[in-house]
Amino acid sequence: MANPSLQLRLSQKLALAPQLQQAIRLLQLNRIELRDYIQELVDANPLLDQDENVQQTNEKPEQVSLEAEMAETRKAEAEQDFPTEEYETEQWQADTDQWTETAGWSDDFSERQIADTSSASLREHLLAQIGLAHFSELDAAIATAIIYALDDDGFLKDSIRDIRESLLPELAVEDDEIIAVLRRVQRLEPVGVASRDPGECIWVQLRAQPAGTAGVDLALRLTRDFLKLVAANAYEDMLRETGATSESLKQALELIRSLEPRPGARFDNRHDEYLIPDVFVRLDGEQWVTTLSPESNPSLSLNKFYISLLRKSGGKDADYLRGRLQEARWLLSSLELRNRTLLKVSQCIVDTQKDFLADGEIAMKPLILKDVAEQVGVHESTVSRATTRKYMLTPRGIFELKYFFSSHVRTVNGGIISATATKARIQLLIENEPPARPLSDQEISQLLRETGICAARRTVAKYRESLGIGSSSERRRAYRRTAEF
Repeated sequence: MANPSLQLRLSQKLALAPQLQQAIRLLQLNRIELRDYIQELVDANPLLDQDENVQQTNEKPEQVSLEAEMAETRKAEAEQDFPTEEYETEQWQADTDQWTETAGWSDDFSERQIADTSSASLREHLLAQIGLAHFSELDAAIATAIIYALDDDGFLKDSIRDIRESLLPELAVEDDEIIAVLRRVQRLEPVGVASRDPGECIWVQLRAQPAGTAGVDLALRLTRDFLKLVAANAYEDMLRETGATSESLKQALELIRSLEPRPGARFDNRHDEYLIPDVFVRLDGEQWVTTLSPESNPSLSLNKFYISLLRKSGGKDADYLRGRLQEARWLLSSLELRNRTLLKVSQCIVDTQKDFLADGEIAMKPLILKDVAEQVGVHESTVSRATTRKYMLTPRGIFELKYFFSSHVRTVNGGIISATATKARIQLLIENEPPARPLSDQEISQLLRETGICAARRTVAKYRESLGIGSSSERRRAYRRTAEF
């Protein structure tokens, strides 16, 4: 008989209370997704009614605080242990300007396992794979956060820090945990999704090529060190810099050009994604006032018939109805909480950016998630969820709520001005420059300083490029071509 022994086993547990999961999900849904989600719940729950003229019952859902609920994330009726995934531990550089080295393509998902996605969005396609993969619940939560941070082209625009903060406070994870999951997501189909830029996307796809693929080693080197030359088709420069033969260079370039630099290109990422506002803004006297779209507050009620039946029945029927009643109360409470949070966050943004509403981008104020979180009294992750893919209709047009957040640059007197306002000033300077003698980035920097804005030449160049404006030499050449024509 074996001697009894005491074993200590460390495991990672994740148990989110169902009500908290629903509150989090409702907050991150946009208007269209909210409509569809509520319809699914109404169809599945006999205790819920949705009707414009339905008579409300006296049953009132218990009000809950989102922050209080988040403090209870580790409490649940049952918990399950999940094994910790082991990954490679090479140093990963999270800076978006650096290349990432990922492991080879894992064929967890063959094309036979994945349904036709010609009419599916990239997000739906990836979430389906997450559901089929051997992700722990924690890793699945991280992967879902990454997927929801992708743009329509399949690129990850949020930083690792942004992803980590979006999971707080209910999930406290380290950067290396997010990076490990990011590697796995990048190896899903389409390979290269969740890359930070086209170069990284090509790099990931090249790393996924079968062993012995002709030209792959030189293609990797070109992508890592000479991508600008590849983009410019500077053939002679590539020959000189790499020392490769003409034949091997052509082979490598053909391989690179056979890959997809935009991983989300073949997906219908914009289906049913109409720019319909979630929030409306109007000027009432001298005050800017925000209101929610009527569809954000559907006419839901508890079904009086089934409630009366619950009070009369017993046994399994009563247990079933009692469970559905609890789910209905959770939905009503979570929906009210979502709308209250969205309205508070929107009003805070409007109060801060009222000068923008009056005068345009040049009057945009610096604003970050932390500023709104402190004013509203919620966590930064709550603000992030409330402002992602939500749109606000203003007298100046319709904008995503995240548009109103902006970093800042310093002013000469020690103050700050938003990056958006600085970009607007740069664009205005360029629009009014002499066409035959465009302003250089250094000259723009000096002109900004004369107005009190401290923007270095590199900053001006970055902002100019983000506006899609060419350099002074490119603008000069364009003017000459126009003049000659």
